[in-house]
Amino acid sequence: MIFRCICAAFALIAAAETYAQFTVKGTVIFEGGDKAAGATLHLLRSRTVATTDVDGAFTLQSHVSPDTLVIVYMGFESDTIAVRANSPVLSVVLREASRQVDEVVVTARTASTLKPRFATLQTERINADELTRAACCNLSESFETNASVDVSYSDAATGAKQIRLLGLPGTYVQMLAENVPNFRGAASLFGLDYVPGPWMESIQVSKGSASVRNGYESVTGQINVEYKKPITASLLTVNLFASDAGRMEGNFDGAVRLSKHLSTGLFAHYSQDKRVHDANGDGFLDLPLLEQFNFFNRWYYTRKHFISQVGMKVVHETRENGQTAHGKKISSEKPLYEIDIRTLRGEVFTKNGYVLDADMNRSIALILSGSFHRQHSEYGLIGYDLKQQNVYANLLFDTDIDIKNKISTGLSMNMDRTEQQSEYLASHAAFLPLRTEWVTGAFAEYTWMPLRDLTVMAGLRGDYHNEYGFFVTPRLHLRYNPVEQLHLRASVGKGYRSANVFVENNFLFASNRLRKLSVAPDLKMESALNWGASITGYISLAGKELVLSAEYYQTDFGQQVVTDVMTDAHAVRFHNLDGRAYARNIQLEASCVFFESLDVRGAWRWTDARTTYNGRLMEKPLTSRYKGLITAGYRTPVYQWQFDATAQFNGPGTLPTPDAKKPLWEATFDAYTLVGAQITKRFKKLSLYVGVENLFDFTQPHPIVASSDPWGDDFDATMVWGPVHGRKVYGGLRWNL
Repeated sequence: MIFRCICAAFALIAAAETYAQFTVKGTVIFEGGDKAAGATLHLLRSRTVATTDVDGAFTLQSHVSPDTLVIVYMGFESDTIAVRANSPVLSVVLREASRQVDEVVVTARTASTLKPRFATLQTERINADELTRAACCNLSESFETNASVDVSYSDAATGAKQIRLLGLPGTYVQMLAENVPNFRGAASLFGLDYVPGPWMESIQVSKGSASVRNGYESVTGQINVEYKKPITASLLTVNLFASDAGRMEGNFDGAVRLSKHLSTGLFAHYSQDKRVHDANGDGFLDLPLLEQFNFFNRWYYTRKHFISQVGMKVVHETRENGQTAHGKKISSEKPLYEIDIRTLRGEVFTKNGYVLDADMNRSIALILSGSFHRQHSEYGLIGYDLKQQNVYANLLFDTDIDIKNKISTGLSMNMDRTEQQSEYLASHAAFLPLRTEWVTGAFAEYTWMPLRDLTVMAGLRGDYHNEYGFFVTPRLHLRYNPVEQLHLRASVGKGYRSANVFVENNFLFASNRLRKLSVAPDLKMESALNWGASITGYISLAGKELVLSAEYYQTDFGQQVVTDVMTDAHAVRFHNLDGRAYARNIQLEASCVFFESLDVRGAWRWTDARTTYNGRLMEKPLTSRYKGLITAGYRTPVYQWQFDATAQFNGPGTLPTPDAKKPLWEATFDAYTLVGAQITKRFKKLSLYVGVENLFDFTQPHPIVASSDPWGDDFDATMVWGPVHGRKVYGGLRWNL
């Protein structure tokens, strides 16, 4: 009897080992050291599938031990690993597949915008395929098929564009280039145009309070741009673009592997838009005359445990706008109103990492970057010269404590030196010819996975600012999967920002509101609390997967530098918040890939953004109350043709309060719809595409107030809420070797 019980016990133990659920965790990186976001993982016996998140990390659940894990990434050799209940945390290195493949036929299709299932943060990854579905000439045009990020003109004269995330301007979004802070300060106005679309490998959009690893400046989220990597890019890629509006563009990038350990990539861009347009007849150009040269060179050096990258970038751009001469009487008292902006920008960075213990994911990294930005501007009679230098350093240490615990720590330093010159503003007390800001900080981020379906990530950083003193940034993120098909996320955290009102708002110079400029003498550091939650469900539908998601985010300001254009129709005031300011967002989204050839996505977003102006809590101006989006993409079975269409439904909103005695504009703007479409013909190494933007030729009427008298008190080119140019037909080609 005892012997039978012992045998039964051993049988139960063996069965439990065979069918016990266990977690398979790890990271996937490329041979050169970059994180392999979007790699596909299969557990063959458990039949579970997952993709790596933006950090290359993955987590799967298996109920059969042993099991077989297969890792797949297009262009790289697949890897197969045996796993069991006691397997350690995995570190997988993917090696580039041989280039001696004549033809590859893709028979399955995945969505070109991914939401990594096991990422702790609410993140969207916009892949290169998504960037080719519309006329993606640069970063500012990369979000036309995205429901989360809005892009609009800051004014109707300079062509400057700004993004909005969670109902707030892009100054509250931390912009990163390969996880290095960028597009800040002087580059915040035109920086979105400095990243050509064909150079980008992917874009990651993270909503809510982000990780403390990259600083304290993220209030509504982070947007990170990943450029093409020399170890994975094609030997040569050419992208040519032209539109009927007169824009011409050429992009070239190449990758060379000089040795087993050293590779380099070279990027070149040239664009111009020199055709004069004045379709609405207001006497001003509808679009600025542009010319841009852009060069970027990066180097990769890899060893078994060491990775080093160095990059250098130079941008030169000219922008001209203003009145046209036709029908105008030119005199010395009233010459033509002209805008001339010339920019030279240089960037350099180095990223170095050393793996101390691969089994424990223990590594140390040092990131250094610097930039120089020089801008000469003339807005009518207002001259404005700007120089800014930035130095940034970040030292990071990461390690797994055990299978359930991970910690990241680091030290950082950031310095901005800003010089401004303007005879028009020199007498204003708030106009500082020289401002130097430096911030030193330290952070720690702890990740805890007490259960196989629960992740808790807590971050804390402390920083010292030479003007604002010491402050603390806490952030908390949760991810919970009650079942495999349901993912819940929540986050809460603080964000801070140092405002520089003239540098970040010099588009306001295209307005005579500056004649009544007021800047409070004691502007404080901005601070806000962002909190929110999301739910994502994956539903099997006729052999395909329907993805449904819903999210809510709210940003509450403790302190804000208010740009007040609501109190006086002829003035602009910068002052500290005196009352409440918040932004609330609800977004619903559904997507599915049907028939392995049709990708459909629909979304709807509601926004309620309000700020206290002169004692009254009012809607933030120039912000749509809702946005709807429908995108559809169809590919023929062997991927020879691709058809894409996008419709944006933009809701109404509030305009700055007009003058009660002399109203020159309405107090609100109406809803409007924008439609775009594109057809692509693909050959073996060549793609030809034609498309149309703003198909129904909708433009905002009278985008420039008092355009007939730009020297008068009423002139204002900053009242832009919709498109300033009409239908645009374009075409181009993409070729790679």
